[in-house]
Amino acid sequence: MAKRQTKLQKVKVKKKPTRQNSARWLSQFIEYLRTECRLSENSVVAYQRDLKRFSLWLGTKSIPKLTIRELADFVGWLNEQDLASSTMARHIVSLKMFFRFLQLEGILDDNLAELLGSQKLWQRVPDVLSPKAVERFLNAPAESDKFYLRDRALLEMLYATGCRVSEVSNMQLRDVRLSEGFCKCIGKGNKQRMVHLGEVAIDAVQRYWQNYRAEIDPDEALPWLFLSRTGRQLRREAIWELVKKYALIADLPVSISPHSLRHSFATHLLAGGADLRQVQEMLGHASIATTQIYTHVDQSRLKKVHSSFHPRA
Repeated sequence: MAKRQTKLQKVKVKKKPTRQNSARWLSQFIEYLRTECRLSENSVVAYQRDLKRFSLWLGTKSIPKLTIRELADFVGWLNEQDLASSTMARHIVSLKMFFRFLQLEGILDDNLAELLGSQKLWQRVPDVLSPKAVERFLNAPAESDKFYLRDRALLEMLYATGCRVSEVSNMQLRDVRLSEGFCKCIGKGNKQRMVHLGEVAIDAVQRYWQNYRAEIDPDEALPWLFLSRTGRQLRREAIWELVKKYALIADLPVSISPHSLRHSFATHLLAGGADLRQVQEMLGHASIATTQIYTHVDQSRLKKVHSSFHPRA
């Protein structure tokens, strides 16, 4: 009997939550996001980054024994890290998702993270370039540069379509229909949308395709539209570096990123009189609430509408 009790005690010791258990649960959660939720690798990496910070704060604490007061302390600790409110909110969402997974696995009886209030987000107006600044930026690649045709086509594509950097990086030859004036974009959640291409972008992509790209891949055996100097897919990190490089040449703020071109694309469309719903479709936003931030940026359009239609304007 004594031996049996000893064995039971050993089993209890093994089941006792430890730091190793926490690391294993985090690893299982990340695998769950990849295999069962089928999230994109960028989303998985974002969750992993957020929960790494949670793991740092957790230390030797036991997850199943955490109280709501301790979770509130974690939020306070995040606040001390001088994080943006949007980043704080994302961390809380990641924690809620992780705890929901632990609840589904039977590790937690209750998901206390659900009791954490969402961070109130101040609506952040995105960086937007003026049409003149965009023109300067798009003309930054020098014709004497070996990669001029590719880089010019890349920048034109980013601005002409408003695509995310990952969407341009993953764009394939079969997705582009230059003769018909559109390209297919595959966005978040593998959602597909068709985006119109203007004449300038079509010309830039055509010149790149028929010259620079044809030299690297004459048989078009490689699927991607934009290739690196070694004939590989032009990765999103490389695109970021190129945007930073040409922003510097064009004497633009160092904060300019590929997303700045996406913001500028949307804002300039609205300034030209485009409907908000149309811009939502072109950007691939699931909710129009996400697109509405651009109405705060384009104050000139609102003033024009007011002066044109208000009886006391």
